[in-house]
Amino acid sequence: MRPRAFLLGVALALAHAPLSFADAQQADKMPNIGVILTSPLTSPHYQAFLQGLHDLGYAEGKNIAVVAKSGEGDPSRFPHFARELVRLNVNVMVAAGDQGLRAAKEATGTIPIPIVAVACDPLDSLVVSIARPGGKATGLTCISSELAGKRLQLLKELLSPLTRVAILYNPDDRNKPWEYKQSQEAADKLKLTLRAYEARSSVEIDEAFTRIVDDHTQALIIFSDGLTTAHQKKLADLALAYRLPAMFGFREFTEMGGLVSYGASNTAMWRRAASYVDRILKGSDPGDLPIEQPTRFELVVNLKTAKALGLEIPPNVLARADDVIE
Repeated sequence: MRPRAFLLGVALALAHAPLSFADAQQADKMPNIGVILTSPLTSPHYQAFLQGLHDLGYAEGKNIAVVAKSGEGDPSRFPHFARELVRLNVNVMVAAGDQGLRAAKEATGTIPIPIVAVACDPLDSLVVSIARPGGKATGLTCISSELAGKRLQLLKELLSPLTRVAILYNPDDRNKPWEYKQSQEAADKLKLTLRAYEARSSVEIDEAFTRIVDDHTQALIIFSDGLTTAHQKKLADLALAYRLPAMFGFREFTEMGGLVSYGASNTAMWRRAASYVDRILKGSDPGDLPIEQPTRFELVVNLKTAKALGLEIPPNVLARADDVIE
């Protein structure tokens, strides 16, 4: 190589070196968001979260990085995910439900944790209060336990006469015993007999349905958590196969063939979670951000499923429905 050509090449390389170094620095400074959920990454919930970030001006790979971990219906993987995200030194760790929150808090005491769809007001050891949670956790609750009485009342209106109702829940979610207590108190007032059935996995869901049918149960309420939310389609199919009228907390269950759902919008909560990430990245202390409770609840009825079950939905229930699937 001629000396002049060599020197020109060196000069050009040096001219570009500061730009490459700046790019590397910019990449290092890009906020890194960790997400723990049970549903697939293609689920409407996760996509709503990404859309929420986009609406706030974030573009993945440009001014934000997202590392999402899905348990694919198995919340027992959450502790491993949380420890992995801590090792990756994420700036914020978004956690789904009670199991996600507990796994995140056990893994870190320093990383902010926006929570999504914790089933009841998390006022135990997880946060100090709704208005001022303290510590590193804040986010959104779906207050499912407070809706227990309403769900039972709706079932009684749908299935008169109704005397025996099964409750299917995941005992690994520590909020569920409280939700069952709320349901039992409501059942006593409505003169209904409740019986609880546990399921910690997809296999145990199958086993629980067999017991529920063998016990000649008239109707079923499924408590929402990471496991049951991830298996809504399976639960809807089983309920229809066993000709068992079933209620869930999120509308996706009814859209997938379940009879009825009543509760907050899970997709809306995930979209809203992006605003918590945004505020935390801009310097807000998560302990000062109030935990948000839903103000609107959706009653969704699937008429096609009702017809398959041989049920006629009372006009007063249909009149109150926010959506009717035909």
